[in-house]
Amino acid sequence: MQNLRRMNQPAIYQFIRFAAVGLSGTAVQYLSIHAAVMWHLSLFEKSSAVTGSAIGYILGSIVNYVLNYFLTFSSGKSHAEAASKYFTVLGVGWCINYGMMSLLVERWQVWLWSAQIFTTGLVLCWNFAGSKLWAFKDQ
Repeated sequence: MQNLRRMNQPAIYQFIRFAAVGLSGTAVQYLSIHAAVMWHLSLFEKSSAVTGSAIGYILGSIVNYVLNYFLTFSSGKSHAEAASKYFTVLGVGWCINYGMMSLLVERWQVWLWSAQIFTTGLVLCWNFAGSKLWAFKDQ
Protein backbone atom coordinates (compact mmCIF):
# COMPACT_ATOMS: atom_id res chain seq x y z
CA MET A 1 0.00 0.00 0.00
CA GLN A 2 2.88 2.37 0.77
CA ASN A 3 4.37 1.88 -2.71
CA LEU A 4 1.03 2.67 -4.33
CA ARG A 5 0.84 5.95 -2.42
CA ARG A 6 4.38 6.87 -3.45
CA MET A 7 3.64 6.17 -7.12
CA ASN A 8 0.54 8.39 -7.05
CA GLN A 9 2.12 11.20 -5.07
CA PRO A 10 3.99 12.84 -7.97
CA ALA A 11 0.86 12.78 -10.15
CA ILE A 12 -1.16 14.43 -7.40
CA TYR A 13 1.47 17.13 -6.91
CA GLN A 14 1.70 17.65 -10.67
CA PHE A 15 -2.08 17.95 -10.87
CA ILE A 16 -2.05 20.59 -8.12
CA ARG A 17 0.70 22.53 -9.94
CA PHE A 18 -1.16 22.08 -13.25
CA ALA A 19 -4.36 23.44 -11.70
CA ALA A 20 -2.49 26.35 -10.08
CA VAL A 21 -0.85 27.25 -13.40
CA GLY A 22 -4.25 26.88 -15.03
CA LEU A 23 -5.62 29.66 -12.86
CA SER A 24 -3.73 32.18 -14.99
CA GLY A 25 -5.29 30.82 -18.18
CA THR A 26 -8.67 30.56 -16.50
CA ALA A 27 -8.45 34.21 -15.45
CA VAL A 28 -7.75 35.20 -19.06
CA GLN A 29 -10.68 33.06 -20.25
CA TYR A 30 -13.13 34.43 -17.69
CA LEU A 31 -12.09 38.01 -18.45
CA SER A 32 -12.69 37.27 -22.14
CA ILE A 33 -16.18 35.98 -21.34
CA HIS A 34 -16.93 39.07 -19.29
CA ALA A 35 -15.69 41.38 -22.08
CA ALA A 36 -17.60 39.51 -24.80
CA VAL A 37 -20.84 39.60 -22.79
CA MET A 38 -20.35 43.25 -21.86
CA TRP A 39 -19.69 44.24 -25.51
CA HIS A 40 -22.22 41.79 -26.99
CA LEU A 41 -19.51 40.12 -29.09
CA SER A 42 -20.87 37.20 -31.07
CA LEU A 43 -19.12 35.18 -33.76
CA PHE A 44 -20.57 32.46 -36.01
CA GLU A 45 -24.07 33.03 -34.62
CA LYS A 46 -22.98 31.92 -31.14
CA SER A 47 -23.90 33.71 -27.94
CA SER A 48 -21.44 36.18 -26.51
CA ALA A 49 -20.76 33.78 -23.60
CA VAL A 50 -19.75 30.96 -25.96
CA THR A 51 -17.73 33.36 -28.14
CA GLY A 52 -15.86 34.84 -25.16
CA SER A 53 -15.19 31.41 -23.72
CA ALA A 54 -13.78 30.11 -27.01
CA ILE A 55 -11.51 33.13 -27.55
CA GLY A 56 -10.39 33.17 -23.92
CA TYR A 57 -9.53 29.47 -24.01
CA ILE A 58 -7.12 30.07 -26.89
CA LEU A 59 -5.47 33.06 -25.22
CA GLY A 60 -5.17 31.30 -21.86
CA SER A 61 -3.67 28.18 -23.43
CA ILE A 62 -0.67 30.14 -24.68
CA VAL A 63 0.10 31.40 -21.19
CA ASN A 64 -0.42 27.92 -19.74
CA TYR A 65 1.92 26.20 -22.21
CA VAL A 66 4.95 28.18 -21.09
CA LEU A 67 4.20 27.77 -17.39
CA ASN A 68 3.43 24.04 -17.67
CA TYR A 69 6.52 23.34 -19.79
CA PHE A 70 8.85 24.79 -17.17
CA LEU A 71 7.03 24.63 -13.83
CA THR A 72 4.64 21.68 -13.89
CA PHE A 73 6.39 19.06 -15.99
CA SER A 74 9.98 20.40 -16.25
CA SER A 75 9.97 18.98 -19.75
CA GLY A 76 13.18 18.04 -21.51
CA LYS A 77 11.43 17.81 -24.88
CA SER A 78 12.07 20.32 -27.63
CA HIS A 79 9.46 23.06 -27.89
CA ALA A 80 8.58 21.83 -31.37
CA GLU A 81 7.60 18.40 -30.06
CA ALA A 82 6.09 19.48 -26.74
CA ALA A 83 4.13 22.41 -28.17
CA SER A 84 2.70 20.43 -31.08
CA LYS A 85 1.49 17.70 -28.74
CA TYR A 86 0.31 20.13 -26.06
CA PHE A 87 -1.73 22.21 -28.48
CA THR A 88 -3.21 19.04 -29.98
CA VAL A 89 -4.42 18.07 -26.49
CA LEU A 90 -5.68 21.60 -25.92
CA GLY A 91 -7.36 21.60 -29.33
CA VAL A 92 -9.50 18.68 -28.20
CA GLY A 93 -10.03 20.53 -24.91
CA TRP A 94 -11.16 23.58 -26.87
CA CYS A 95 -13.72 21.42 -28.71
CA ILE A 96 -14.98 20.03 -25.40
CA ASN A 97 -15.20 23.59 -23.98
CA TYR A 98 -16.99 24.94 -27.07
CA GLY A 99 -19.41 22.02 -27.24
CA MET A 100 -20.24 22.00 -23.55
CA MET A 101 -20.74 25.77 -23.41
CA SER A 102 -22.97 25.63 -26.48
CA LEU A 103 -25.00 22.79 -24.98
CA LEU A 104 -25.25 24.20 -21.46
CA VAL A 105 -25.78 27.90 -22.25
CA GLU A 106 -27.64 27.89 -25.55
CA ARG A 107 -29.58 24.63 -25.41
CA TRP A 108 -30.20 24.03 -21.71
CA GLN A 109 -30.18 27.71 -20.66
CA VAL A 110 -27.74 27.14 -17.78
CA TRP A 111 -26.41 30.37 -16.24
CA LEU A 112 -23.18 31.13 -18.11
CA TRP A 113 -20.92 31.17 -15.04
CA SER A 114 -22.23 27.86 -13.72
CA ALA A 115 -21.78 26.37 -17.18
CA GLN A 116 -18.24 27.71 -17.48
CA ILE A 117 -17.18 26.52 -14.03
CA PHE A 118 -18.44 23.00 -14.78
CA THR A 119 -16.81 23.04 -18.22
CA THR A 120 -13.54 24.33 -16.77
CA GLY A 121 -13.40 21.38 -14.36
CA LEU A 122 -14.12 18.88 -17.13
CA VAL A 123 -11.53 20.34 -19.49
CA LEU A 124 -8.98 20.64 -16.66
CA CYS A 125 -9.10 16.86 -16.20
CA TRP A 126 -8.79 16.22 -19.95
CA ASN A 127 -5.90 18.66 -20.39
CA PHE A 128 -3.97 17.31 -17.41
CA ALA A 129 -4.32 13.68 -18.54
CA GLY A 130 -3.28 14.51 -22.10
CA SER A 131 -0.39 16.69 -20.97
CA LYS A 132 0.97 14.20 -18.45
CA LEU A 133 0.46 11.02 -20.46
CA TRP A 134 1.42 12.31 -23.89
CA ALA A 135 2.45 15.94 -24.49
CA PHE A 136 5.13 16.30 -21.80
CA LYS A 137 5.80 12.61 -21.11
CA ASP A 138 9.50 11.79 -21.26
CA GLN A 139 10.50 8.69 -23.17
